[in-house]
Amino acid sequence: MTEKLEVERKFDVGESDELPAFTSIVGVDSVGTTVDQKLDAVYFDTSALALASRRVTLRRRTGGKDAGWHLKLPGAEGERREITEPLNEDPDTVPPRLKALVLVHVRDQELMPVAHLKTRRTAIPLIAADGTVLAEFSDDRVESRMLLEPAESAAWREWEVELVDGHREVLDAAETVFALLGHRPAVLPSKLARALGTRYPAATPPMPRPRRKGPASAVFLSYLHEQVEALKIHDPGVREGAPDAVHQLRVAARRMRSVLASFRPLTDKGTAQLLREELQWLAGTVGTARDLEVMRTQLNELIGAEPPELVMGPVKERVEDQLGAAYEAALADGLAAMGSERYFRLLDELDGFVAAPPLAGPAHKKAEGTVGRLVNAERKRLKGAVRNLEGVSDDDSANATLHEIRKSAKRLRYAAEAAVPIFGKQAARLARTAEEVQTILGDHQDSVVIREKLRSLATGPGEGGGGTGFTFGRLHALEQHRGAEARARFVTLWQESPPRPLRRK
Repeated sequence: MTEKLEVERKFDVGESDELPAFTSIVGVDSVGTTVDQKLDAVYFDTSALALASRRVTLRRRTGGKDAGWHLKLPGAEGERREITEPLNEDPDTVPPRLKALVLVHVRDQELMPVAHLKTRRTAIPLIAADGTVLAEFSDDRVESRMLLEPAESAAWREWEVELVDGHREVLDAAETVFALLGHRPAVLPSKLARALGTRYPAATPPMPRPRRKGPASAVFLSYLHEQVEALKIHDPGVREGAPDAVHQLRVAARRMRSVLASFRPLTDKGTAQLLREELQWLAGTVGTARDLEVMRTQLNELIGAEPPELVMGPVKERVEDQLGAAYEAALADGLAAMGSERYFRLLDELDGFVAAPPLAGPAHKKAEGTVGRLVNAERKRLKGAVRNLEGVSDDDSANATLHEIRKSAKRLRYAAEAAVPIFGKQAARLARTAEEVQTILGDHQDSVVIREKLRSLATGPGEGGGGTGFTFGRLHALEQHRGAEARARFVTLWQESPPRPLRRK
């Protein structure tokens, strides 16, 4: 599988229009050898055009210099991430790796041919004075046939300029020259869009921006929509094994679960609770592997920092024996969960919730007062959790209480983040304070979990007489010290910079 960033612009032109003078484009000194190509492409999607609705294209193309399967994912404006796989034996079977990257949109629907395009292309390299190929100009004459009912056919001509080793200024300069000749950028974003005609799905309208005097529901729904999109963005990365993708997907799930609780008075409680339960399942199932990997990394760093003479017995080997296999099993379980009907139905429910939210209670009241009260309720909840720490003497109870404080801080943080469009810097400061509490107590909780694992490593089956218990005991003491430091940092932060309530302007 190969990948590149595609940056191009398309232009609508007439059948008899002459080619432009390419050297009139700023930066273009000459043109390379013209190459004529015949391209034959079949585009795949679901019957409901789930990929097209997300501006994703998937095709199998023969002919030309890059024959193969092509998946194009939208990026920044004017950019697409293009992933290519070689042609396979079965022209109707999408390569598994490409299918995995669109599963978050396709889910358990079938991928099928939806359009067939034949293109006669004249490709011309645009070259700078130093010999650099800045871009490739393509003069395309296209014949399309839609494979969905009712079947439609179309034919058109278009120009395309795609960057090779040049910069965007080349595209700007080409657009200026073409405009002087009466050629404007294409109305539709792709050949597939033109082939599908009236069947091409309309772009999803953006979520309305929350306003102080607007409905409180807009604040909650805007934030929830952002997190649904974040989950969909990071889903392919989890399947590819991209760095930090599991963490980011789990954060999106946790943010959604949290604001569904914080803004519960605005929605149907039964629906919100069901979503919260399923999001908890997703975050737990997918995130277990990350927790194990973080723990393994921390333990190996602790071991690596120890003087060699104090690392007694097969310490690293025991860590790998216990955590390595568990990590691989958890990773497989997480990926299996993301290919399950349960996950697909969760995605359906999230889409449905955002599209047609089951609003209730004060959802239609003004945002400033309603949202402010809900966020401040989370602040009071956090203060109550901190008060529970008073008088706790034994370590186990203190650890459990500090963990609850961390969870309350996380809920306050996410509720305050959602309120930023209404309360601006006030809400941003509150979110940062809550995040500091969350981070410090996250370090504390990590130390608690690692200490439990170190005790297991020191006393579990196979410890024998290798002397590892001595080293694991030292590491336990270091983690105990880290936990105590974290607790002290939290107490200082709470005394010096407690979270302030939101106040109406």
